Amino acid sequence: MLDQHAPDAGSAGRSGGSRPAETSDLYAQLFQKGRRPAGTAGGPQPANRSAGGNSKVTPTAPIAPTTLAQSGLSLMQICDLVLKQLYLQGAALGIDLARQSRLPFNVIDEALVFLKEEKCIEVASGDLIGRVSYRFNLTDLGRGRAREAFEQCRYVGPAPVPLEAYVRQCLNQSVTGTECDPESLSEAFSELIIRPGLLEELGPAVCSGKSIFIYGPPGNGKTMIAKGLGKFLNRNGGEIFVPYAIASENSIVTIFDPTIHTATDNDDLMGTLMQDRPSSGSETSRLLQENPPDLRWRRIKRPVVITGGELTLEMLDLRYNTAANFYQAPLHIKANGGVFLIDDFGRQIVSPRDLLNRWILPLEERIDYMTLSTGKKFSVPFEQLIIFSTNLDPRELVDEAFLRRIRHKISIGTPEKDLYTEIFQLACRQRNIFYDPVALEYLYSTYYDKGKPPRSSDPRDLLEIVQAICRFRKQEVVLTENLMAEATLRFFCQI
Repeated sequence: MLDQHAPDAGSAGRSGGSRPAETSDLYAQLFQKGRRPAGTAGGPQPANRSAGGNSKVTPTAPIAPTTLAQSGLSLMQICDLVLKQLYLQGAALGIDLARQSRLPFNVIDEALVFLKEEKCIEVASGDLIGRVSYRFNLTDLGRGRAREAFEQCRYVGPAPVPLEAYVRQCLNQSVTGTECDPESLSEAFSELIIRPGLLEELGPAVCSGKSIFIYGPPGNGKTMIAKGLGKFLNRNGGEIFVPYAIASENSIVTIFDPTIHTATDNDDLMGTLMQDRPSSGSETSRLLQENPPDLRWRRIKRPVVITGGELTLEMLDLRYNTAANFYQAPLHIKANGGVFLIDDFGRQIVSPRDLLNRWILPLEERIDYMTLSTGKKFSVPFEQLIIFSTNLDPRELVDEAFLRRIRHKISIGTPEKDLYTEIFQLACRQRNIFYDPVALEYLYSTYYDKGKPPRSSDPRDLLEIVQAICRFRKQEVVLTENLMAEATLRFFCQI
């Protein structure tokens, strides 16, 4: 047993029997603050209210496991993770191994006991409060086992969650069923100027959680609409939880991506992980709480993932790192629980027909299948608001079979003059430029009234050129007909 070869631990816990209170409660002391209502370990927590007092609640968070079985991982998986951590660090305290793996010490402790009995690790030093304070080193045998573990998979980080837990959580925090009404949707789009009636078309699409096909000429705000829907879901759909990684069989797939997912638990996480190390048995019961959340998951805003002409079929499959021997989830899986926009549809390297064939099953069944390098497949939820956006003629891109699976088709046309005027005025206010209707009248009399269709993006682009001209000449930005004529000559020129 580990304690037989360790420094005198007093009443430190032993494997195979009841553990002392300080060990069993250590996870709460190390990582958590405050108290939560009682619940069942591994089940859902009471939901939290979202920011701003909205009636929508945050989807329930996974609860930390209290045993190895509840973690959903095998003893060997956790042992390999511990061995790789020690191999990279040289030595580590039990508490640090628990923090790095984001697992309760009770779970890590089972792996430490096993590795000590297998003579893979040894104890260099320790305090009286138990194995949590012991400093562990690898033995020669342990270093060999660690190298073998690295050859199998080089992933070192927070422990993965089982695929089954990820599936349950995705279904629990699906976009479908998000509360949506005209008032809340209008609030999310309050900073955008859109045509009348557009929200009445978007609202039912959000309520259904089904796919949306947006089409129309370029530069009229299709991307901004997708971002507006993401903003609405962030305000009204509550925050969601994504794992650092998931485990399917013996393969690891990373999910959390800081370039896509905006974490909202940074302060809580850093505060809990950076708590002082325990120095006495009395401190181990401090900050005790029941059913703490599972730190293998991050709390994030509902993601908005935008991809365009660079999208390929390979980007929709697992990305296998041959050097590290683990996988990275594709973009649409990282978008689960949020919005996934395929912008400039029809301009991808891959043909529209091949891309559409790839989406037919996920759109119909709300699941997608991932293939490992071994050829084994597993299913994952396809729970997102997916938007196809194109400025090409939809009749040339899609057939009736695909359009049938797209529940909502929304046309975004050129803005009327009144709407364009509002957009132009807003663009001026955003840049602290005094609005002069003379500049707008010049645009219509010279271009728009003579057949050139106006675009919602024109005011932004033209004013940026005006600012650049004035900055180069070191003059104040004042809208004049001559300045607008110079800007339009550059911007609307035929090439």
